[in-house]
Amino acid sequence: MIVPAAWASNALAASTGGVAPDASVPATATTPSPTLHLDPVTSRNRSVAYKGPVYERTSTGAVVPYTPTPAGATNTTAAAASATGGSAPTSTTAPASLPPAAVASGPTPRPQLLVPGSTARYVGGLAAAPMNVPLQVQEVIWAGNELIGLPYIFGGGHRSFISPGYDCSGTVSFALHGAGLLSTPEDSSEMMVTGSHGVGRYIAVFANSGHAYMTVAGLRLDTSSADDPSNQQGPRWRPLRANNSGYTVRHPLGY
Repeated sequence: MIVPAAWASNALAASTGGVAPDASVPATATTPSPTLHLDPVTSRNRSVAYKGPVYERTSTGAVVPYTPTPAGATNTTAAAASATGGSAPTSTTAPASLPPAAVASGPTPRPQLLVPGSTARYVGGLAAAPMNVPLQVQEVIWAGNELIGLPYIFGGGHRSFISPGYDCSGTVSFALHGAGLLSTPEDSSEMMVTGSHGVGRYIAVFANSGHAYMTVAGLRLDTSSADDPSNQQGPRWRPLRANNSGYTVRHPLGY
């Protein structure tokens, strides 16, 4: 007896608890995974100039146009700033420079600067956090701004997050701690094994036994002036390096 092929397929399917194949149903196409965005960690461009709009996140969470309050501002200027909830009159043009920081004995609170897009921008010595990144990434940048102008002190920022000056890993530790991404200060050797392997989406920590620095959304936070035309030492936001060879690369999980 000859059994038709279709019957044989049905019988086999029934015996295995499945269903017979249906030639009329097309195969499901495989959707390719989306490309994961990674911020750049190298660049041959040494310019960090930015002339676009700058905003400030106020203590109430509002985002308002930002311009630094000039030295010797009048009461009228201060009143205008207060009325907008920010620190300056209404303007969105990036200032050429911010007023020099007062001599401080430790981290100094700074305006929480914001710029459109997903790339951090250099605004008069501070870093403006991009609007299109997670809050924790913005908080890393704002914490790093609190150290700008402080001197390099070997071991600074290790016994405590609060210090009159910071070394390389103390600077990185403070910035990560500002976003709740690090609970205890670490030295550069410890940073070689902390977090996840490789470059993160927004943050990358570069560490070896003698030095550490980090890149955040396209800017570098570093105490070394390598590849930085300013040649200034101490905690600073700087251009990305042309290469990061000689370092172990880690990142906070998820960032």
